[in-house]
Amino acid sequence: MKKHQMFRSLKENPLLEIFLVSTRLGLTSFGGPIAHLGYFHEEYIRRRKWMEEKSYADLVALCQVLPGPASSQVGIGIGVMRAGVLGGIVAFLGFTLPSVIALITFAILLQSFGFTDAGWIHGLKIVAVVVVAHAILGMSKNLTPDIKRKTVALFALIVTLLWQTAFTQIGVIILSGCIGFLLYRNQTIDETSEEVKFPISHRFAIICLSLFFGLLIALPILREATNSNWIAMFDSFYRAGSLVFGGGHVALPLLEREFVPAGWLSEEQFLAGYGASQAVPGPLFTFASYIGAVIHGWQGGLLATVAIFLPAFLLILGTLPFWNSIRRNSIIKGSLMGINAAVVGILIAALYHPIWTSSILSAIDFAFAALLFSLLVFWKLPPWVIVIIGAIGGFLLSFI
Repeated sequence: MKKHQMFRSLKENPLLEIFLVSTRLGLTSFGGPIAHLGYFHEEYIRRRKWMEEKSYADLVALCQVLPGPASSQVGIGIGVMRAGVLGGIVAFLGFTLPSVIALITFAILLQSFGFTDAGWIHGLKIVAVVVVAHAILGMSKNLTPDIKRKTVALFALIVTLLWQTAFTQIGVIILSGCIGFLLYRNQTIDETSEEVKFPISHRFAIICLSLFFGLLIALPILREATNSNWIAMFDSFYRAGSLVFGGGHVALPLLEREFVPAGWLSEEQFLAGYGASQAVPGPLFTFASYIGAVIHGWQGGLLATVAIFLPAFLLILGTLPFWNSIRRNSIIKGSLMGINAAVVGILIAALYHPIWTSSILSAIDFAFAALLFSLLVFWKLPPWVIVIIGAIGGFLLSFI
């Protein structure tokens, strides 16, 4: 009887139901964005039937072509479909908070005890090599299947490796979008799909998109005018969240260029946090929470979290009502094909520097990385297990 009353209470309070379900997913969803989409499908679509299969597929397709964390945006979209904009916010909080809390705690402990040179930290840096290499293999199959897109990826790799500035990557993304449009502007568009209705007005969507672009322009100006570290940090994280195509792994080079050369944190701290972020469930973008906490404590961690996820919020809320038109636009589709190919090249460049150059320092490091890679790719061990093995192995290697 009590169980029945609890389910009835949840049905009468959809926001509470969304929060409880999304929090459980935030505590158990290991494996990265593709795995997250599988967890969402099982929980939201198959078990709870909050959306139809076709609507879910359309939502996933929209989030895949938007910059930002695709799995988080899908979760927000499902929350919006279930209980409006507030439902999207609640779904995001439930899915994201567990990893935010874990990584801010890790950053504070790292700062308090000062063990950035410990052997197990070096093991986490080797884990970062393995995880990014695995991500590149998976992304290259989907995003660079033909010679044209492989060439775009090669162009992006060479340029970002030889001219290592934050603006270089932005320029490469824009230029690759133009190349993609020229190469794929005559791509066949599927006209058979049914239209999907989303519970957001066009007026509200336009306000969100205006705010997205307005902040992208205004924040750098405000940063120069005020010389405030807090505004500078917000601007850097907001820009990273606005320009990342392809998921959390691609945020790595953008964030590294923004914070390591400027001295906000060391490469050792940066890569240790990236390795630790593989051990927690939820979105990889919460790596920003760790960086913010290293720089300015838990307040910095929360600010970084808001800044890097805000573009994702504004974009998903701003584009949902227009999705039926966007997916039939050949210009946008071709440009995104070029941008996605460039993402692969940018990530390969980041794999070499700073990840490889600061992590693989000897033959034994390379051998250990090969072992971890085999465990992840061939033996299919989950990423959090690889992180634990990496930390223990790094500690043991320090005695050799």
